[in-house]
Amino acid sequence: MIKIEFTEGAIQALNYERYHHPHPRVQRKMEALWLKSQGEAHNKIAQLTGISINVVTQYIKEYKAGGVEKLKELHFYRPESKLGEHKQTIEDYFREHPPATIKEAMSTIEKLTGLKRSEKQVMKFLKKIGLRHRKVGAIPFKANVDEQENFKKTLGPLLKEAEEGKRAVFFIDAAHFVLAPFLGYLWCFTRLFLKAPSGRQRFNVLGALNAITHELITITNETYINAQSVCDLLWKISRLNLAIPITFILDNARYQRCTTVNTLATQLNLELIFLPPYSPNLNLIERLWKFVKKQCLYSKYYSEFANFKNAITDCLQKTHSNYKRELDSLLTLNFQTFNKSHFVNL
Repeated sequence: MIKIEFTEGAIQALNYERYHHPHPRVQRKMEALWLKSQGEAHNKIAQLTGISINVVTQYIKEYKAGGVEKLKELHFYRPESKLGEHKQTIEDYFREHPPATIKEAMSTIEKLTGLKRSEKQVMKFLKKIGLRHRKVGAIPFKANVDEQENFKKTLGPLLKEAEEGKRAVFFIDAAHFVLAPFLGYLWCFTRLFLKAPSGRQRFNVLGALNAITHELITITNETYINAQSVCDLLWKISRLNLAIPITFILDNARYQRCTTVNTLATQLNLELIFLPPYSPNLNLIERLWKFVKKQCLYSKYYSEFANFKNAITDCLQKTHSNYKRELDSLLTLNFQTFNKSHFVNL
């Protein structure tokens, strides 16, 4: 038995820490040493604290080496996974062949390394090397990455001028809201069902979103959007008399590229810049349309078209007031483009 002497101050500290230290393992250490200070035998201490005699001996040696403060130290042994030795091989393979499930990843890792690991171990390893379970996105097949990158280089200086108050930049696009059920996810006890209205009435919104202030200017109707709608929107913005150059970013819809629209833009001294084909990811207002749909359409039922239209109109009118904080966070001037490493053939 290891002989050890305790000062009165040490005994008091051990007695206090065995109840009040935040970590249970340290509490157990303090309890063992306090029992030792009371003259208990090692086997009795082991019985009372639920630890082995060898552990009791280890705690006593720690105390002899550094007193109460030494007992507060915690050392956790975490052996390095053997998978780490194959990290680069696994990374390289999964960049080209991302697994759909953990079980698939387990099987692949075993084939690549000869190491068989549990689902929990594989999941932990995948997270450690930077993999996350993400939903695969879709982009138009004909999108040209190089054209998108070049467009961003053109757009950058214009947005910088806009931030400095030297230019107004508006992103233009049309949204066609259809009176139909928009089914989303809800936290519920049983599966819920939404009544589906009959008919396919549409509420069309042609919008121009200011890239900096996020002010939204719209033309709406219940028929269709055409070149005249775009001209009406250009006139509406021109009458704001902003006294600075105005640039519009538009997609490649035929009614936006037509002679009528271009002629009017020239007359009003407005600059039109067209996005690369199949590039909704570069049109800021697309994020706003998605927000509006989520805000007032998902998992909601409108029995009357008038109520449907009013809900959308109300949401659009509140973009610069009630929803300003959310939209300022959503409508940042960071535009995602894609390089070849983002594409996968599954």
